[in-house]
Amino acid sequence: MMLYPDAVLMVFCKAPVPGQVKTRLMPPLSAEEAVQLHCELTLKTLQTATRKHLCDVQLWCSPGVDHPFFERMAKQYSLVLRSQTGNDLGEKMHQAFRQALSRYNSAVLIGCDCPVLTSEHLERAIGCLQQDTQCVVTPAEDGGYVLIGLTIPRPALFENMPWGSDKVLEITRNRLQSLRVPYRELDTLWDVDTSIDLMRYRRQPVNDTGVNSFQKNRLS
Repeated sequence: MMLYPDAVLMVFCKAPVPGQVKTRLMPPLSAEEAVQLHCELTLKTLQTATRKHLCDVQLWCSPGVDHPFFERMAKQYSLVLRSQTGNDLGEKMHQAFRQALSRYNSAVLIGCDCPVLTSEHLERAIGCLQQDTQCVVTPAEDGGYVLIGLTIPRPALFENMPWGSDKVLEITRNRLQSLRVPYRELDTLWDVDTSIDLMRYRRQPVNDTGVNSFQKNRLS
């Protein structure tokens, strides 16, 4: 039984295709190593997402749900697969929220790039949306965010956004304030986008799930 049956957690993930994932880390990684890292971070994210049975979890797949990796993840973690739809990331995020919030009272969206995101972070975000706020954001150290949650679809938060830049969080704050949306920011975390981030990830201790094999088996 889920702790928050009226909430849903949406995990955005790209298919692990060489040359299409973790491209900002090529080099130092080869295309195959980048795929390995992407799969490992995804596995870690899904373990975190499902560990405490907080709420329903959906894996939102790009470009579609047909890749065998997605099918394995759905079977392993009892996930619902959804296809991302839209012309850019912002439109895909808005469409996911629009669909989710037609069935659930609150929805939280994350990617697969934040190895320090915990189930406690997720529970706090869901809890905020259950109480006194319409939006919750977990900032990233690079000026973006690693989590956003809503109780009402807000397309303006995702339109004409310079995704991947250090302005995403600032613009999001400004739009929330302009729209007078009650929101809360949670603890700032970091994700794996650059070679410096990768070095930081490799220094992380292997957790009790043992998923951090990349740092053990790949480049030191």
